[in-house]
Amino acid sequence: MGLDGIDVSRLNGNLLIRLNRPERLNAYTDAMGRALARAVRAASQDDDVRVIIITGAGRAFCAGADVSAGADSFDMAGDGAGNFGSGRGGRHDSFIHALFDSTKPVIAAINGPAVGVGITLTLPCDVRIAADGAKIGFVFARRGLVPEAGSAWFLPRLVGLPQALRWCLSGRLISAEEALAGGLVSEVVPADQLLERALAIAAEMTEGTAPVAVAMARAMLWRLGSTASPDDALKVDAAFNMALGGGPDVKEGVAAFLAKRPPDFPGRVSRDLPPGFPWWDD
Repeated sequence: MGLDGIDVSRLNGNLLIRLNRPERLNAYTDAMGRALARAVRAASQDDDVRVIIITGAGRAFCAGADVSAGADSFDMAGDGAGNFGSGRGGRHDSFIHALFDSTKPVIAAINGPAVGVGITLTLPCDVRIAADGAKIGFVFARRGLVPEAGSAWFLPRLVGLPQALRWCLSGRLISAEEALAGGLVSEVVPADQLLERALAIAAEMTEGTAPVAVAMARAMLWRLGSTASPDDALKVDAAFNMALGGGPDVKEGVAAFLAKRPPDFPGRVSRDLPPGFPWWDD
């Protein structure tokens, strides 16, 4: 299914989202961002989807914002509104919030150039892998801009402040191998094996795991990993383990372990997240 610059399909129980403007190297537009947000939010409530995989059509992942408007491409009061909207969109329309709030793991399979928003949109993903030969750039300083899409929060958490500073202050393009060495991507693979590898990683996350537990663990790791002490995490994990401990997923998980058989977890994200989740909305 093609829609507003993305193509959405099902593959082995996963949702595959392709950024789909190959004639423009999948350059980002506001319509693409909103479509991406809608697709991710829908997948979060779809029990038939276990993992979301994002990649690009053609030879690029995303070459950054569409600059077809020339020097006015980033003027959000004018022609730049087509790239980034009016700036008055709500949380529901934000692809960054949709990815961050996702109840499903998200894998970015970076199949080619990923520049500007083309790389920052991958930062809320749980796993990033890249094709050999892919070029990546946090190029904002070279365009007179600052890091966007929350990347000043995400990037230092992922790669550390010194590495984030070096990449963002220079704005230079880096290779997939440098991204791997810096911790931005976890693997570099041949381009023709990229999707196959993304699917294998998705299988690692879904075979023998409970969808509800995966959704909750994802939220806890993203939101509690940067707290000043473990106290907040202890309060959250204790309360939820007490809520889950007598439930059907835990009983099935233990029974399957003792019987040496694969588990068949009955819990579904759409209906079985425990009371108190999401805790951060309190």
